[in-house]
Amino acid sequence: MRQQPTALGILRSTTILTAGLVLTLLASGTARAQSPDLLGIYNSLPPDQQQAILQQVGGQAVGQGGNATGSLRNGTNAAGQNDLNQRRLSGLTGADLPHRLRADDLVIIEPEIERQKLSWPGAGTAGANQGSQVMPSLVAPGGAASTAAAPVIAPQIELEASEKTRLEKLIALIRSKDPYTLDPAGAVQLPGFAAITLAGLTEAEAAKRLAAEPDLLKLDFKVTYLPVRNLGGAGLKHYGYDLFEQEPSTFAPTTDVPVPSDYVVGPGDQFTVQLYGSQNKTIRLTVARDGHVSFPELGPIQVAGRSYSAVKSDIESRVARQMIGVRASLSMGETRSIQVFVLGESRYPGAYTVSGLASMTGALFASGGVREIGSLRNIELKRGGKIISELDLYDLLMHGDSSHDVKLQPGDVIFIPAIGPTVSIDGEVQRPAIYELKGAVSAVAAVQMAGGFTTEADSGKAALSRVDAQRRRVVLDVDLSAPGAANELLQNADVLRVARLRPSLDSGVTVDGQVFRPGSYAWQSGLRLSQLLPSLNELKPDADQHYILIRREDPVTKRITVISGDLAAALAAPGSAADLELMPRDRLIVFDLKNGRDRVIRPLIDELQLQSNQQQSLSLVNISGSVKAPGDYPLETGMRILDLIRAGGSLDTAAYNGSAELSRYVIEDGQSRRTVVIHVDLPAILHGDAEANLSLQSFDRLYIKEVSGWADQEQVTLLGEVRFPGIYPIKRGETLRAVIKRAGGLTDQAFPEGAVFTRKDLREREQQQLNRLTDRMQNELLASSMTAARGGQGGAGQAYSIGQSLLTQLKAAKAVGRLVIDVEAAKTAPADAGGDVILHNDDQLIVPKRSQEVTVIGEVQNATSHLYRNDLDRDDYIALSGGMTRLADDKKTYVVHANGSVDANASRWWVPHVGSTPMRPGDTIVVPLDTERYPALPTWQAVTQILYQIAIAAAAVHSF
Repeated sequence: MRQQPTALGILRSTTILTAGLVLTLLASGTARAQSPDLLGIYNSLPPDQQQAILQQVGGQAVGQGGNATGSLRNGTNAAGQNDLNQRRLSGLTGADLPHRLRADDLVIIEPEIERQKLSWPGAGTAGANQGSQVMPSLVAPGGAASTAAAPVIAPQIELEASEKTRLEKLIALIRSKDPYTLDPAGAVQLPGFAAITLAGLTEAEAAKRLAAEPDLLKLDFKVTYLPVRNLGGAGLKHYGYDLFEQEPSTFAPTTDVPVPSDYVVGPGDQFTVQLYGSQNKTIRLTVARDGHVSFPELGPIQVAGRSYSAVKSDIESRVARQMIGVRASLSMGETRSIQVFVLGESRYPGAYTVSGLASMTGALFASGGVREIGSLRNIELKRGGKIISELDLYDLLMHGDSSHDVKLQPGDVIFIPAIGPTVSIDGEVQRPAIYELKGAVSAVAAVQMAGGFTTEADSGKAALSRVDAQRRRVVLDVDLSAPGAANELLQNADVLRVARLRPSLDSGVTVDGQVFRPGSYAWQSGLRLSQLLPSLNELKPDADQHYILIRREDPVTKRITVISGDLAAALAAPGSAADLELMPRDRLIVFDLKNGRDRVIRPLIDELQLQSNQQQSLSLVNISGSVKAPGDYPLETGMRILDLIRAGGSLDTAAYNGSAELSRYVIEDGQSRRTVVIHVDLPAILHGDAEANLSLQSFDRLYIKEVSGWADQEQVTLLGEVRFPGIYPIKRGETLRAVIKRAGGLTDQAFPEGAVFTRKDLREREQQQLNRLTDRMQNELLASSMTAARGGQGGAGQAYSIGQSLLTQLKAAKAVGRLVIDVEAAKTAPADAGGDVILHNDDQLIVPKRSQEVTVIGEVQNATSHLYRNDLDRDDYIALSGGMTRLADDKKTYVVHANGSVDANASRWWVPHVGSTPMRPGDTIVVPLDTERYPALPTWQAVTQILYQIAIAAAAVHSF
């Protein structure tokens, strides 16, 4: 007989299955996505099954037994503990969960017309596979042909021009209002639309909701939540409530703290009595419900309602009186659990079972703390309907005062009223926040409540915003440093903002740049440059000691002027005109001689530009040429040519000391401006001639000439089979023959016919041409493949694949910059015959060893090299490589000789005896791809030739 399942069996099976489901989902990481359903199943189970599941997943068991307000155990109620257990069960944290939008959130809304699809029609039949999105395979030249065709971009929904224009305008209008702020109801107001509620939705859900709007059906949306943090008054938080943000590490009752002497004993308390003397033993006593303890040999003793100190003294004295020769020591064991109520604006109001030693704060933590609409300053403890104590958490948080944190008794009620009047304190205080007022509070006391002023606070500049009796928002100036500031009482909803001191330096000078001790220094009347920087040792080694720029600001008009000083001259003559007198707010900038000064001077010039106008134009001068720091400089009062040279870091080594040129703009009749060039006698200026040292005007440009022929030393590189390879400096106009002679000539193993000569500027030009050819081929390939696919042309897929392969190779190709030369002719030709090569800077000559091979590449069965034989011609070498492939173009086969020259005549059909083309050692036979058998692209043939020649040149460069 088959046994029917019992209720207990069903219960156990359900528990096991649910626990297994929970463990599986947690292990697989899907509990986060399915947490609402999972928690729903969990919450529907009885408490004993919930406890069993939590034990399986490592959570803390919920206490059993209880009343309608929740089961009470370990210092928490069922509602609070169940919430914690649910979070443990799901494994979710605030960072793990996707953000759900709510009021005042900032979002970016990005609409676009519904996306398009890529379809790949079959070869030869356009549109045969428009629903497919399989990418075609690409084949290299000479590989198997692909049957896939080129892509065709087809819109998912065909839109009329007018409709598309309307949608584009709508998209532009919506994007122009980004970002959007959700209103207090959690809705977004798109321009021209009714409010759309997004509160409670994730970003993806909000995008779907917007796309479901009837007038937005043809648009896709992307919604991005911006987790901005409000600053200033809008970002202030209520003070003190973060005390309850962290969950307690344990809810276990406190058992290891001293019992106060005024602790009131009640039923459930335990005592430990140690007897010593004529008897030595330990007795444990528990207070019964009637308030007695049963002491052996002494009988029942009434202890309930008495203080712990009184009970201790009574029992110890009784033992001493009634038990001769015995003494007793009584201590408190485990205290009883008591039930209290936490009501009002608690996070989890209800009845709680706490330790008999618990105080008001312990019960508050057990209940999850105070909500932000609850008061932290007037928490009431009621006992028997009377207020026993009022707890002000501000005293505990700010001063550590726990004198009003009263111990609890059974049946006590902790009531948290609504929050009272509040004020916001912002700006330069230590703890900007929203504070709850208790009684009359002045502005000065409020600042002290906020931790006092910061070091940057301006106590004389505080602004008080409030709503006056006429319901108007007004701002009052408050001087918190004034004697009467203590009489300025704050009102509910006031906002007090303490201003910050101005960052500008009112009395002092600043030193920046190439000095060992930059910073601000005290100013006193008569302070000079030599006193601020008393030695050149104050400057870093690379500092310019002759040009120190001083930015000067007028304290009244704020107008900026610029002067410069020569520290070396000031130190040589302290107190002289060269030793400039400094003013308050001066900023000294010490430059270095290694780097340019534009990054430092440009911001200063921009400041001068902003304050210039038609009456006072921007005054600049420029120095260029052979100076250490060319560029623009501010025109100083009385500035001369020598001052400008000093500003430019002095003359460079290459400077021409004969003369310089000064370009000056001259206004003619107030109608036009022309340029006048003034020749400057530079040697006279350097020798102190005051007449030659002209005064400068705005926009003057001084050009210091360079010594003729002065340039960086040019050099060339000789590598390979030369007697002394290396890097050789050259003079202007020197030829290759001369440098080869300087290098000792070529070795007996040299192969001059295969020499590779490369030039830097050729390489750069070739690379630019390659880049342009790559862009051109990419555009032509796309246009040709789409045209072929739409027209149903056969072989379109193969043509597209070959073109893609060529394009990939072209993008990876790097120009070599080879110049075809005849080294033997350059060595033997007369100097004036024109056969020699005039060298440029960074030219390179590579002379390989004697070559004995002929190479065959391109569309042959086996691209390889063969030992040279004088009885073989071009076709013989091609035959030795297995012959041509079916993709080869036998009519355009050509030969690249060892020196880089190309013999194209070998491939012309009208040349007789093509097969007898003579070959030489080091030659390369190129069999190109036949581009005419596919939908032709104009650049294909050129690209294949370029790729082959680059490959041959690169191989020659790296072969020595």
